[in-house]
Amino acid sequence: MSLGDDNDGFGGSGQTRTRLPEGGTGDPYTSPRRPRGSRSLITAVGVVVLLIAAIAFANRGDGTQDTDNTSGSTNPSAQKAPTAATGVRPVPGKNGTIPTGFARDEQGAQSAAANFSVALVSADILKPDRRSEIVRQLFVQDKVAELETSFDKAYSREFLDKLGLDENGNAAAGMTYVSRTAPVGTKVTQFSDSAATVEVWCTGVFGTAGVSSTNPVTNDWFTMTLALRWADNDWKVESFSQKEGPAPVNTDRTASDADAIAKAVEEYGGFTYAR
Repeated sequence: MSLGDDNDGFGGSGQTRTRLPEGGTGDPYTSPRRPRGSRSLITAVGVVVLLIAAIAFANRGDGTQDTDNTSGSTNPSAQKAPTAATGVRPVPGKNGTIPTGFARDEQGAQSAAANFSVALVSADILKPDRRSEIVRQLFVQDKVAELETSFDKAYSREFLDKLGLDENGNAAAGMTYVSRTAPVGTKVTQFSDSAATVEVWCTGVFGTAGVSSTNPVTNDWFTMTLALRWADNDWKVESFSQKEGPAPVNTDRTASDADAIAKAVEEYGGFTYAR
């Protein structure tokens, strides 16, 4: 209730009467009922204590349940809710900064696609030396040579110039190039024991942070579709494509300055993503 509901002034008397919490339907300004006896009070308190204890017991984890689902079994509630995280451990290790060793199932394919999306749209993919390493780690062996050529052509000197980067993919002195992607969700559209197609809905920040930047850091929303193949005891990328959206309505939040963006990129690390 509002203050006007709680307190009503008597006309010109300077006094205030308080509406008391009566349970009945009579006049709310009549005298309050007499308090119940101590026995009733003790009983009521006991019921409340028992209720709290029951709730705590129901929500308590005794450590015997596989809450992390590390055994690899499927979480039924996660199957019913496609946006729910399953808690399956994503990978046993990493090859450099890229996770490896994904499970040979739909969840493993989704985890692989999410992490591969981050690498494919990272700032490192613009650096020729790092790009070759990323391509060899992510893609199936018979596609590596072809894709290295395609990437080199796409990320040409002219393209890097537009981003304010040199031929090695580095920003000018006093500038920081930002390309950070965060997967929002994944969806399997095709799956077999040896191949999968996964869509990854992503958001991210992209651009060059710096006082004189002509390519300021902006936000983007896009969906990547990755065709995966099971090879060398892991999921590898066979091909991928990207399209815009789905994108939400932008807010009116004030943009941070270039220094704040550059500092955030340097100080905040990335994640290993799991379905």
